Amino acid sequence: MHPRLTVDRSSPVPLYFQVAEQLEHAIRDGLLVSGDKIANEVALADELGLSRPTMRQAIQTLVDKGMLVRKRGVGTQVVKSRIRRTVELTSLHDDLARAGQEPHTRVLRLEQAKADATTAAELQLQPGDPVWKLERLRLVGGRPLALMSNTIPCDVLDLATVDLSTVGLYEYFRRCGMHLRVAHQRIGACRAGVHEARLLTERKGAPLLTMQRTAYDDGSRAVEWGNHVYRPDLYSFEITLVDK
Repeated sequence: MHPRLTVDRSSPVPLYFQVAEQLEHAIRDGLLVSGDKIANEVALADELGLSRPTMRQAIQTLVDKGMLVRKRGVGTQVVKSRIRRTVELTSLHDDLARAGQEPHTRVLRLEQAKADATTAAELQLQPGDPVWKLERLRLVGGRPLALMSNTIPCDVLDLATVDLSTVGLYEYFRRCGMHLRVAHQRIGACRAGVHEARLLTERKGAPLLTMQRTAYDDGSRAVEWGNHVYRPDLYSFEITLVDK
């Protein structure tokens, strides 16, 4: 199955790209969903009057993007798309809910500790000040997506009074009347250690996306330091760049 496809031979846009773009829009708009099959390359090429190499290139474009998969004996299918998150001051829980996903959270650790030198520097504290150490595993559709570690000064919130398996951390900030105004964020990559590999069902040494964020409230006070790792096959960051 596939939506009606057309090509404009007078356009400077390559024919393969026109086809790939239409199929990509159909997947993003929900006209094609995970598990749907599309016609084989030969049938599509004949339908549009294109060469088979051109159609093969169109399909390969979406295979490379992780939107289609070729399965021997089955054909070409739509795969579950990765979560795409715009780089804004929002939480993963909020973004997943907004996208119509149903996030599930496992609280792996919640305890009070004393801030070490690195934590104190990130949160504008003194070494030894009390902080909450929170570690959670975020899942979507039963699949582990992110391992999230957060540190919050104890005098900012009392995390002992909230069930963080059902409430997002930023949602709880809002419930307590706290507005996160700005954040400093770093995006990078790392290799999975034993702990990350086990929880994210990845192999040890597999590449992971990383995000570190220090968030500040209306009074410019550092109220949260997060260190998150994500499975790159299920997750990506999107950034819009604007020329000045």
